[in-house]
Amino acid sequence: MSDLIANVIDGKVDSPSSLQEERKVGSQLGKDDFLLLLVTQMKYQDPLEPTSNTEYVAQLAQFTELEYMQNMTDVTQHTSAFSLVGRYVYVSSTGEGGHHEEAEGVVDFVNMKNGEAFVSINGTEYSYDDIVKVIDSSYVIMQKLPSVKEQEIKFLHHDPQNIVINGVSLGEDEFKAGSIGIGIVDAKGETTTIDPKYVSFKDGVVTINKDAVAWMDAGTYNIAFVFDDPNKTVSYEDVTLVIKGIATAEKPPKPEKPDDSTNGGEDSGDSTTTGGNGTDNNGSTEDGKTLAV
Repeated sequence: MSDLIANVIDGKVDSPSSLQEERKVGSQLGKDDFLLLLVTQMKYQDPLEPTSNTEYVAQLAQFTELEYMQNMTDVTQHTSAFSLVGRYVYVSSTGEGGHHEEAEGVVDFVNMKNGEAFVSINGTEYSYDDIVKVIDSSYVIMQKLPSVKEQEIKFLHHDPQNIVINGVSLGEDEFKAGSIGIGIVDAKGETTTIDPKYVSFKDGVVTINKDAVAWMDAGTYNIAFVFDDPNKTVSYEDVTLVIKGIATAEKPPKPEKPDDSTNGGEDSGDSTTTGGNGTDNNGSTEDGKTLAV
């Protein structure tokens, strides 16, 4: 019976060596730990008042339920990790020495190591548990496309000023545009192309020379933007132009179509001519910042 009684040394139970393994502070108990506790309870129970079989069965049932829940958690985590392939995620992790690291990108693949899922982003693997945000790829693309801030601009013929449009973004990364085309759309939906020589762009600000609209009648217009990004983004409802007063200049004539003889007699089709001031056949200015609509 002596083997059923645990020795107490300095107020601590002298348990078997298997129970003396040091446990890391803050670690969680697993199913093996609970089973070990059950066996220890059976071994060191009071022989005069032993635990009933019903209590053992109840405890075993709890262990079985715990194991099932842990297995389901692992399966759910793994399934969720594999479903992230191709999705855009944000990762926030703290490495050794307290170094904080953040990353974002599309998940290339999922790798399993010792039952733990790791996602690969831009060639680097991160723990699935470090993922803090998952975003739809189309939403990410929308955030990186060229855009124009919504605004209303007034132009007064009796006090003409250059038209300044703020909040113009060329986009980001592979969705960044290299040039912008500008047009003015009237109430009938007809678009007037602004000659690139009247347009400049710098630090998110587009400036249209006042002479470009000096001939336009009073009314409300929309300024259209055409970007040459891969998605060919067009914005024509974000900027409203309100012109007041009497026009001070005559409407410039439309550019003539090139003579058929210049292209070997072939039909010119939809081809158009572009303004001067150092423009090439694509309508781009020398600095590549503007493009005819």
